[in-house]
Amino acid sequence: MAASGGTSYRNGATSRNSLKLDKPFSANSSNSKSSLKSKSLPNSALRRSSPAALGVAKDDGGVPGRVRVAVRLRPRNTEESIADADFADCVELQPELKRLKLRKNNWDSDTYEFDEVLTEFASQKRVYEVVAKPVVESVLDGYNGTIMAYGQTGTGKTYTLGRLGEEDTADRGIMVRAMEDILAEVSLETDSVSVSYLQLYMESIQDLLDPANDNISIVEDPKTGDVSVPGATLVEIRHQESFLELLRLGEAHRFAANTKLNTESSRSHAILMVHVKRSLKGRDSTLSSDSSHLVKTLKPPIVRKGKLVVVDLAGSERIDKSGSEGHTLEEAKSINLSLSALGKCINALAENSAHVPVRDSKLTRLLRDSFGGTARTSLVITIGPSPRHRGETTSTIMFGQRAMKVENMLKIKEEFDYKSLSRRLDIQLDKLIAEHERQQKAFEFEIERITKEAQDRISEAERSHSNALEKERLKYQKDYMESIKKLEDQLMVKQRKLGGEKVINEEVVASASSVIANGEGLAVSADKEVAELKKLVKKEIVLRKAAEEEVNNLRNQVAQLKRSEISCNSEISKLRKTLEDEQHQKKKLEGDIAMLQSQLLQLSFEADETSRRLDRGEPGKVLGSLDSLVQQVKHSQAQDAGNGEKASVAKLFEQVGLQKILSLLEAEDYDVRIHAVKVVANLAAEETNQQKIVEAGGLTSLLMLLRSTEDETIHRVAAGAIANLAMNETNQELIMSQGGISLLSMTAANADDPQTLRMVAGAIANLCGNDKLQMKLRGEGGIRALLGMVRCRHPDVLAQVARGIANFAKCESRASTQGTGTKAGKSFLIEDGALPWIVQNANNEASTIKRHIELALCHLAQHEVNAKDMIIGGALWELVRISQDCSREDIRTLAHRTLISSPTFQAEMRRLRIDY
Repeated sequence: MAASGGTSYRNGATSRNSLKLDKPFSANSSNSKSSLKSKSLPNSALRRSSPAALGVAKDDGGVPGRVRVAVRLRPRNTEESIADADFADCVELQPELKRLKLRKNNWDSDTYEFDEVLTEFASQKRVYEVVAKPVVESVLDGYNGTIMAYGQTGTGKTYTLGRLGEEDTADRGIMVRAMEDILAEVSLETDSVSVSYLQLYMESIQDLLDPANDNISIVEDPKTGDVSVPGATLVEIRHQESFLELLRLGEAHRFAANTKLNTESSRSHAILMVHVKRSLKGRDSTLSSDSSHLVKTLKPPIVRKGKLVVVDLAGSERIDKSGSEGHTLEEAKSINLSLSALGKCINALAENSAHVPVRDSKLTRLLRDSFGGTARTSLVITIGPSPRHRGETTSTIMFGQRAMKVENMLKIKEEFDYKSLSRRLDIQLDKLIAEHERQQKAFEFEIERITKEAQDRISEAERSHSNALEKERLKYQKDYMESIKKLEDQLMVKQRKLGGEKVINEEVVASASSVIANGEGLAVSADKEVAELKKLVKKEIVLRKAAEEEVNNLRNQVAQLKRSEISCNSEISKLRKTLEDEQHQKKKLEGDIAMLQSQLLQLSFEADETSRRLDRGEPGKVLGSLDSLVQQVKHSQAQDAGNGEKASVAKLFEQVGLQKILSLLEAEDYDVRIHAVKVVANLAAEETNQQKIVEAGGLTSLLMLLRSTEDETIHRVAAGAIANLAMNETNQELIMSQGGISLLSMTAANADDPQTLRMVAGAIANLCGNDKLQMKLRGEGGIRALLGMVRCRHPDVLAQVARGIANFAKCESRASTQGTGTKAGKSFLIEDGALPWIVQNANNEASTIKRHIELALCHLAQHEVNAKDMIIGGALWELVRISQDCSREDIRTLAHRTLISSPTFQAEMRRLRIDY
C-alpha cells in the first residue's frame, strides 16, 4: 500500500517474508514498587474496573494495580545545541528523589513526582528493567500487560521501544529485550508464543506483516468486554532471530515522513501484540485402571493465557512547528485527534467519571483493557530539554500525571483446557480398548491351549489303558492255552502209565479244578487293573474341571474389564453432556441479554415520548425545566478551566440536549444569551458536533444574533462559532445563502475589538477558499470587508486578512489555470484595491503574515492579465526577492516558475536589466 503527499514506508520495502520461529522461553513474577504520590495529584478516588471474567478457573475479583509512569529525557540534538546555546534546559531532573522540575522562568518552577525519572544518560537496559520487566513477568504469570510510549514527536519513543540494536546490542529497545526474556522462560513442549504487528494509520487498522490486509476490524466480546483483532496475521515465535526479522518487516511497512521536528517522524501508531499460552505443570496425571485415579484425571488441565501489548504512539505535534502540509497535514490531524481521544479517556478515568468515551477513536478501543481494565500497564513519557518546546513538554508531563491516577484491576487469565482433556481421554480410551482386545485374545488362546492339552492327555490315557488291557488279555490267553496243552500232555502220559479209567478221571477232574482256580485268579488280577484305570480317568476328569474353572475365572475378569470400560464411557458421556449444557446455558443467557437490551430501548423510547407529551401538555413544568437549564448554562463555564471547561460543556450537551441550548440563544436575559452562545461556540469547535448544530438550526440562530444584537461580546463569540462551522464546504454554501457575508461585513465595520475582528476575518478567510462562492463573496463586499479590517493593525487580525487574500488568490489562480473561471479579466483583488496593501506587507516581520502574502503574490502573478498592474504596483521586485530569499522552498520555486513563464515579467526584467 502506498502513501501520498510525502509519507512513505520506513525503508521503502514491500516484500513479505514467511517466518517460522523456535527457542524456549518463560517468566518470573515480581511485584511492582509502591506508587509515589505527586504534589500535583489530588487525593481523589482512584477508578477501579471490574469487568466480567473470561470463563477462568479462578473466580476472584482481581487485585488493584495503578498505572506506573516513568519520564525519560532526551539529550539535546545538534540543532538545539546551536539554537538554545544561551538558554538553560526547561526541565531539571532529580532521579534520586524521582522528581522533575519544570521551569516557568528563571526564578520560578513546578515540581512533579513520577514512579521513575530517567535522565538523558539512562541506558536502554535501565529503561527496560524499571519500565517493562515487571509487566513482562506478569504476562508470563497469566496477566495481560501494556507498555506504551507517549510524547512529542522527535523525543525518542520509537528509540525506547523499537530499537533493534543491530549495530550495538546495548541499544536494544523494550520490544527486543521483552521477547528475549519471554523466550528464556517458556517451554516449547507445553507453551506457545505468537505475535501480531499492527499500525493505526488515519483511523484504519493495517497489518504490518501483510500490507494487503489494510482494513482490520475490532471485535469486542459482549460478555467480557475483551477487545481482539481476529483479522490480523498471527505468527508463532520459536527463536529470537525470527522475531527480529518480523520487526524489520513491520518497520519497513510503517508510514513515516520528514518534518521540521523529526527527519523520520512516525505517521501511525504501532501496536505489537504478544500472546503467551502456558500450561501449569504438576496438574496433569496419566489414566490408571484404578477407579479413584480415573476420577481424578477427569479434572481438566489449566492453561494461563497472557497478552503483552507494546504501543509506540505517533508523536503529538503543532502544525506551525512541524511545518506539515498537504497529506502530511491530514496525517498530523488524524494523529492529534486520536491522541486527544486518548487524553479524554485518561481524564475521565482519573476523575472517576461515569462515562469514559472509549468509542471516540479506534486507538482508545484497542487500549480499553490497558487503562481502567484488567491489564498491568506501564507508561513511559518522553520529553526534550529545549525551552522552545516548553508547552509541549508541559502537556506531556500533565498527561503522565493524570495517567498515574488510573488504577486497573489485575486478573489472572486461567482457563480449563477441555480440548486437551478430551484428546487425552480419547488416547487413553484407545489404549484401554487395544489392551482389552490383546488380553482377550491371550485368554482365548490360553483356554484353547489348556483344552487341547487336556484332550491330548485324556486320549493318551485312553490309548495306554486300551493297549495295557489288550496285552494282559493276550498274555492270559497264551498262558491259558499253554496250561491246557500241558494238561492234555500230562493226561495222555498218565493214561498210558496207569491205564485205568478211574484213575484217569480223578486226575482229569483235579487238573480241571486247578485250571479253573487259576482262571479265577487271572480274572481277579484283571479287575484290579480296571479299577486302577478308572482312578486315572477320575483324576483326569478332576484336572479337566479345574481347567474349566480357570477358564471361567478368566472370562469373569474379561467381563469385569468390559464393565470398567462401560463405566469410563459413561463418565466421558457425562462430561460431554455437561459441556453441552454449558453451551446451551450460554446461548440462553445471550438471548436473555438481547431481550433485556430490546426492553431497555423500548423503555428509553417511551420515556422520550412521555417527556415530549409533558413538554406539550404541562407548561409550568416545562418552564421549570428551562429555568433549570438556564442555571446549568450559567454555571457551566464557572465549574472548570481549560480541559475541564470542555468536559463540562460536553457533559451539559449530553444531559440537556442541543435543541434546548439553542433555544436559550433567544432568551431575554442577557447573561443567559452570553453563556448560551459560548456553549454553542465550544460545541462548534468539535468537528463531530458541527453537522448536528447546523441541522438543528444553530447556524441560522448565530447569524440572527449578528443581525439583532449590538453587544460586541456576543458578536465575537458568534463570529468564532461561525468561523468553526465555515471550515466545512457544505456549511460555507449555507452561510452564503443566508446572507452571512453581508452580516460579517457589517459586524467588521462596527467592531473595534481586535479579538472580534480576528474572529470575523477568520470566518471570511475560510469562505474565501471556496471556488464556487468567489463571485458572490466579492459582490456582497467580502474583499472590501477584509481590507477594511487592516485598520486595526493587530498582528492576529492582519494574519487572518492575509490568509483570506491568499485563499482567494489561490482559487482565482486555479480557475484560470484549469479554464473554469467565470471572469476573464484581471483579479478581483486588484480591482478592489488590495494590491498596494499586499506589496506593502510582502516583507512583514510576522512570519504568518509574510507567508500568506508571498503565496498571494505568487498566485496573482500566475494569471498573465495581472502582470501589468503588478509591475506598476511594485510587485515585480517582491516576486524577485521571494524567488531568491524566501525561507520556504515550495514558495520560492513557485515564484521562480511564475517569473520565467510570464512574457510580461521577462520583458520588464530585461528593460530594468535585472539579471535573472
